[in-house]
Amino acid sequence: MDKTVSRLTVFFEEPFWVGVYEREFGGRYEACKITFGSEPRDYEVYDFLLQNFDQFRFSPSLEAGTIAEKRVNPKRMQRKISRQLQDDGVGTKAQQALKLQQEQGKLLRKARSRAAREAEKERRFQLRQEKRKEKHRGH
Repeated sequence: MDKTVSRLTVFFEEPFWVGVYEREFGGRYEACKITFGSEPRDYEVYDFLLQNFDQFRFSPSLEAGTIAEKRVNPKRMQRKISRQLQDDGVGTKAQQALKLQQEQGKLLRKARSRAAREAEKERRFQLRQEKRKEKHRGH
């Protein structure tokens, strides 16, 4: 049976509060960046996740390491959780996934703007050609 692990890290990234939602499922790793604006309360974050989860844009999936199946001592688990709460920032795997998503968005924007620029150039050319024909029709 596949094990699913998900983690939401909320931190302050000048000038907004940002959340990074990471999930591992079926040996694949994905991350999503969420911008909150002002500091969100716990119940606001939970409500936001419930209402907007289907709109999250996750990064392309990366190969994830295997998830350990062994049981963890409750005290050790508590220490691990407290360490994670003290940890600032996002892990490198999440950063890589978000960077990949950003690069793909950048390429998509470039392609769109290039197509729009070419279409505008073609439209102007056609307009010039029509004007030129109009000037010669009168003779």
